Amino acid sequence: MVESTHLERGDRAATRSQIKIVVPDDHSMVSLLGSRDELLHVVERAFHSDIHVRGNEITVTGAEAETELVSRLFAELIELLKGGTPLTPDAVERSLAMLRNQTEERPAEVLTLDVLSSRGRTIRPKTLNQKRYVDAIDKHTIVFGIGPAGTGKTYLAMAKAVRALQDKQVNRIILTRPAVEAGERLGFLPGTLYEKIDPYLRPLYDALHDMVDPDSIPKLMGAGTIEVAPLGYMRGRTLNDSFIILDEAQNTTPEQMKMFLTRLGFGSKVVVTGDVTQVDLPSGQRSGLRVVQEILEGVDDIHFCRLTSHDVVRHKLVTDIVNAYNRYDETRVPEIKQGAAGRGSSRKRGR
Repeated sequence: MVESTHLERGDRAATRSQIKIVVPDDHSMVSLLGSRDELLHVVERAFHSDIHVRGNEITVTGAEAETELVSRLFAELIELLKGGTPLTPDAVERSLAMLRNQTEERPAEVLTLDVLSSRGRTIRPKTLNQKRYVDAIDKHTIVFGIGPAGTGKTYLAMAKAVRALQDKQVNRIILTRPAVEAGERLGFLPGTLYEKIDPYLRPLYDALHDMVDPDSIPKLMGAGTIEVAPLGYMRGRTLNDSFIILDEAQNTTPEQMKMFLTRLGFGSKVVVTGDVTQVDLPSGQRSGLRVVQEILEGVDDIHFCRLTSHDVVRHKLVTDIVNAYNRYDETRVPEIKQGAAGRGSSRKRGR
């Protein structure tokens, strides 16, 4: 329950008001405010308003617009607790960011969406773009998840694949990625086929082990229910009743991307993930992930979901690192263009 009192009149941004939030008795204030008021301190640092707690009442005094926002934030946090979502400083900050951006979806809707429950833990989206990404996978046959490292592109796609297999929507999961460093010529590497491809596919195995009982993985792979293979091994196949994930797609060539997408069979779903800022192809070789956006944007039943540094769910420093590199790349663009123009004029003079 919320009680509101206007203390002064005037411009809405300057009008001071007091809001009293009564927390339902069936919710622990410790769960809402955190151990040693850790979560309360996160809220206090984000606002200029005075926030006081007494019993099961939270009183907020400050600018009218801000007190309303604080009230909405606590309402969302209470909804998260009702849905069984444990509160963390990260959840509080992400909820506040969504409220400030005035998104259509409520934070409680985003952060309580269960993608997969496995091995005693529940995988959920942590940002609005992640929820839209997950929703797009449900609605479309082919989805491209494009964004920087740490935005959960591959992990959420893997969770959706495992969920689809559990719900018998598909008969198998196929995970693939290009082995760029070896130029797909794995025969030149020492060891068995497994040993050759393992370094390139290890990140997919790691995510899989988080979601499926590790003891069952060899059986599932032996039966062909789960297949992990380099992209070159997809050629010539038609993949029916499968959930197919192409990871690190920025390292495909345009020809490889076309080859992969045309493997799509009946009853299948495809998710392509990649980061166009981390292309490892030889200099001068265009990325298939960049080209495909120009070709397939707007095609029915194909969706491009773009995540940003705001969707990074790793250590906070990862967001700062991504943003720093983006700023650096932006400053380099004029230099690169100027250098290219200089080389062009020098070639003309040499003729």
